[in-house]
Amino acid sequence: MTTNLTGTESTSPRLVYQHFSTHNEAPQSQLLAWRERTSHILDVPITRTQMADGFRGTIDSYRADDLMFMHCRTDPLLQMRSVARISTDNVRDFVFHVAMEGSIETVTGLYPQRKAMQSVPGILALDMNQPMRMERPGCRVAAFFLPRAMVESILPGAESIHGRVVEYTSPLARMIPAQLATLCRSLHTMSPSEGHSALRTCAYLIVAAFGKQTGLSGNVRAAARAAMFDSARRYIEANLHEPALSPQSVLNASQLPRPTLYRLFEHEGGLATYIRNRRLREAADELLRFPHRAVVEIAYGLGFKSPADFNHAFRRAYDMPPRDFRARASPQKCFKT
Repeated sequence: MTTNLTGTESTSPRLVYQHFSTHNEAPQSQLLAWRERTSHILDVPITRTQMADGFRGTIDSYRADDLMFMHCRTDPLLQMRSVARISTDNVRDFVFHVAMEGSIETVTGLYPQRKAMQSVPGILALDMNQPMRMERPGCRVAAFFLPRAMVESILPGAESIHGRVVEYTSPLARMIPAQLATLCRSLHTMSPSEGHSALRTCAYLIVAAFGKQTGLSGNVRAAARAAMFDSARRYIEANLHEPALSPQSVLNASQLPRPTLYRLFEHEGGLATYIRNRRLREAADELLRFPHRAVVEIAYGLGFKSPADFNHAFRRAYDMPPRDFRARASPQKCFKT
């Protein structure tokens, strides 16, 4: 099943969803169906026992321009990319393979080979231009397919991360699980632009985490900063109406060191100022969208402690009190960013 989540053919960027399952196949055909579905990138050896026993597997995939995210559940499985296979196809992406349930053994390279035992938590980097052999038990995994040019623009010598595993030990890497959980839970409900932004943020975090672990430089710092800022910004957007939203709650959610988080918002006048300005912009939008809603209701709904506090902040931002703003502005005009 394929769904264009844009709603119209002309909307950009596009977010395309596909669902695949072996459940509707006859048991002896299930693993064959899986192999056919993944044959454009992988070899999947099959035994007679596996065919007789059947194979349960699902893939939910989301493509946004040059990025692809897959969320998979499978029975035990062996999959490979051999030198012969690499020489006959043009798949050269990097894949970041995230264990969400179960443990996975992967052998990469030729000589010397690198063996990686990946468990929860852990992210494995795979260069599709190099050989690999992966044995998976019944498990749940997520995978990011990123274009080679994107990864190499951030990590010089990116081929060196093939077969490496990053665990969630650094402040940067500790942000990744929450991003992944959001993608698995909410990507299907996001607009194309939101989905593209969420995918790119998580991709940058993962690539930057590998760059930090391996000591590669390049544009890692810039990519990490952009990803961390976007992650914090989206948390704030999602919680504008929560009274508990504060610099401390953003800090707790981000799991970043306080100085790092605060530096991200220096150009916005500080984190507290950014939160207040976003709430004021949202208040301006709601004043127009909901002309019959009481101003005090909008103020309390966006976390302002009193009508006086809201009126004072709004007047400073828009040079007029909220009631005058509502009266003067056209009902068609929208100030939401």
